[in-house]
Amino acid sequence: MKPGEHRVAVTGIGVVTPLGIGGPAFWEGVLSERRAVAPVTRFDTTGYRSRIAAQVDDFDPRDFLSAKRLHWTDRFAQFSIAAARLAIDDAAYHLNGDAADVGVYLGSALGGLAFADEQHDVFRASGLDAVRPLLALSVFGGAAACNVAIEFGLHGPTVANGNSCAAGAVAIGDAFRAIARGDVRAALAGGVEAPLSPLVYGAFTVIRSMSERNDDPPAASRPFDTDRDGFVMAEGAGILLLERLDDARARGAKVYGEVAGYGLTNDAHHMSAPRPDGMMNAAAMKRALDDAGVAPDEIDIVNAHGSATPLGDRCEALAMGRVFGARAGGLPVYATKGQHGHALGATGAWEAALSLFSIVHDVVPRSVNSEDVDTELGLAVTRARTKRPIRAVLSNSAGFGGINAALVFRNPGG
Repeated sequence: MKPGEHRVAVTGIGVVTPLGIGGPAFWEGVLSERRAVAPVTRFDTTGYRSRIAAQVDDFDPRDFLSAKRLHWTDRFAQFSIAAARLAIDDAAYHLNGDAADVGVYLGSALGGLAFADEQHDVFRASGLDAVRPLLALSVFGGAAACNVAIEFGLHGPTVANGNSCAAGAVAIGDAFRAIARGDVRAALAGGVEAPLSPLVYGAFTVIRSMSERNDDPPAASRPFDTDRDGFVMAEGAGILLLERLDDARARGAKVYGEVAGYGLTNDAHHMSAPRPDGMMNAAAMKRALDDAGVAPDEIDIVNAHGSATPLGDRCEALAMGRVFGARAGGLPVYATKGQHGHALGATGAWEAALSLFSIVHDVVPRSVNSEDVDTELGLAVTRARTKRPIRAVLSNSAGFGGINAALVFRNPGG
């Protein structure tokens, strides 16, 4: 952190996930080692190579939105508003009169494309007059962030990014920087994804990036496992309430942890394949560590991207080797996509939340479905839940287009 910058705390966690809605339910879902992957029921997958996903089946938007707002929002925006409300309530954060000093930073890989897919079918079947007017307000990438700003009267910067599967981590990093600089006093930051529609989901089956283990859905997502064959798509949202650490302490707020560092790079290599040597992923991690003033040997655990793609996991392991050297083989690495799947732009925010819960509870979860860890990767992927003091966590994210984002979280008292 540069001289004169503010330290940044996380005081609220709001999540909508296949393992549970709300931070405590999500954390307990991870610790229970339950797996939420099952056959897709949202649409007919006949003829698809992949037919499984991690759906959020217990979400009722009426629990979070008024009837009027329900009419003018799609599932993408509803997830965002719900997660934001949960984060605000969790932080016991009281918004001031015009909230001009509170920003919204949200990322999403696909935005409102699933709703557009649905309405395209309506258009083809019944003509333009049958299309919902809501469509024009839902498909642009900033729709979720703007809906959150409107819902809570937030007049600060409203920023959306489309940085693929790193989008949620990028949003948290950007909000962290804005608060540290003094642009805003607080921000809602994270990611949201509602990708489960026939064409949007199908596009990923065409490029064969998703697991085809349709006969055993719970075992399909296998981070760093020798039998990994692709990621499992998920839906949901994750939003954190970030604020100045001094402000949080002054109002007596609980503090989950401190956002201490952020690094962002691009492979500039390929749209769907990571750079084979992991160099730029490693550079993002190193930048985050340098930003935090934390040495590699001060990191207690790594929350890995662990997408369960054959090439992605290999390159991430190489990147960790570049950052941690010989220590990479003994540093606890955990990956939770085996349980909740990969919600693209939202997952980095879920993993940020889990990093913070690890710090609060001094617990490292088991990496479910990483049963036969690929020894060539040289990583100490967690085989069992462990209890240990945790001062600092590195959370790594990566996405299509070669985007790499890393965040460092630490115990603010450590």
